[in-house]
Amino acid sequence: MAFSVNTNAGALFALQSLNKTNSQLDSVQSRINTGLKVASAKDNAAVFAIAQGQRADLAGLGAVKGSLDRASSSINVALAATEAVSDLLVQLKEKAVASTDPGADAAARIALNDEFQNLIDQIDTVVNNAEFNGVNAVKNGGNAIQALTALADGTNTAGDYSITIAATDISASDGLGLTTTVDILNVTNASSSLALITTAETTLNTLLSKLGAGGKRIDIQRAFTDKLSDAIEIGIGNLVDADLARESANLQSLQVRQQLGLQALSIANQAPGSVLSLFR
Repeated sequence: MAFSVNTNAGALFALQSLNKTNSQLDSVQSRINTGLKVASAKDNAAVFAIAQGQRADLAGLGAVKGSLDRASSSINVALAATEAVSDLLVQLKEKAVASTDPGADAAARIALNDEFQNLIDQIDTVVNNAEFNGVNAVKNGGNAIQALTALADGTNTAGDYSITIAATDISASDGLGLTTTVDILNVTNASSSLALITTAETTLNTLLSKLGAGGKRIDIQRAFTDKLSDAIEIGIGNLVDADLARESANLQSLQVRQQLGLQALSIANQAPGSVLSLFR
């Protein structure tokens, strides 16, 4: 190799190698700091694009979970009201049966009827207060319970990504047929009231079954959405997460190479000085 003080090829080669090592070291340190092997499109454009798409889906599923949670709360309130009304019907039947007792006098029937009428009024009180987030699914003219179940893509219909649980009417007069004219002041009226209460119980049990089935469906969809979110999150991790054990080993190796590169560059920089010995 020719001696030259203008061009130090050895130093240039050593510098190129050192720069390459430093670049790799920067990449490894970035992976260790962020925990990501693909932190930007510069690292791997294709993988980064896929991961971003999955992150968008994951964010959308977060909105789906929120919608399902609200629907679950609304239907739980509706179920609680329906169960409370069912308990009130049991008490109404008890008062009506007591009033059919031939041995009961007029004063006893008046007292029983007062309780009977208060229980009917309590049904409407329960129904009117069965509201969550502005949704009451059990009053006359109430709201259907709706929730997202999947991500909309702009091409599918609402039924493809949402669930609707129809509103029910369990108000005393409109829904159950227990109007203000119903009383148990005598045996005849008490017997008629018993027939109405039995019909109301059948109606209420049907509505209770529908609400319960709807609530179960929402719970199942919520559990599935959780599993789907977890699966997508794991998939994103498989794409972009760094193997920190491997990166730690690479870090040690690159740090040694960096030290050796610095030594090689130092030796190469001393080479032009040997030319002076030719002129002594």
